[in-house]
Amino acid sequence: MTDYPPIQQYPAPQAAPPRNGLGTAGFVLGLVGLVVSPIPLAGVVAWPLAVLGLILSAVGLARVRSGKATNKGLTIAGVVVSLLALVVSVLWAVVIGKAISDVNEQATQHHTIVYQVSGDAKAVDVAYTTFDRNTILINTETSAPLPWTKTVEATGFLAGAQFTATAGPDGGSVTCKVVVDGKQAKTATASGPAAVAGCTGF
Repeated sequence: MTDYPPIQQYPAPQAAPPRNGLGTAGFVLGLVGLVVSPIPLAGVVAWPLAVLGLILSAVGLARVRSGKATNKGLTIAGVVVSLLALVVSVLWAVVIGKAISDVNEQATQHHTIVYQVSGDAKAVDVAYTTFDRNTILINTETSAPLPWTKTVEATGFLAGAQFTATAGPDGGSVTCKVVVDGKQAKTATASGPAAVAGCTGF
């Protein structure tokens, strides 16, 4: 009788563990992009982060569907946050572009300013702003008879403009009014000796 060597049993090869790195990386990049996207200037970085996060999350989701990865929830979350980061980035780009366009339009816009002073005061001292390119000048006229009017042309912003009318020592009422491009911008009335009607900040 022939003795045969015992049959050795080998353990079955273990399947490689699923790799979840792409979906996780996509989620992290998308989340960072979403956090950074609303921040002015720094939000520029959100574009590439969100796009890369979306690509990695999409690849990770494909691996989940093919059974090569198991982090389905995290991968789907990566797709969602990456898309949100892209949406926020686009909205910020539109808002910033509109703001820049408005600033440029206002910086080149031409204005016609009409300063007016009326009332029963005998004479008033008037101080008003004129604009010479980027320079704001304060002009004065003393003992001006009423009614008094001055028309000024300006281009750009009207920030810092001033206009006041001061009654003389004899008192009386004095009213200042500013009309910008045909629309009344500001008016004020004062009465009494040395009373000041201020239409500054229009």
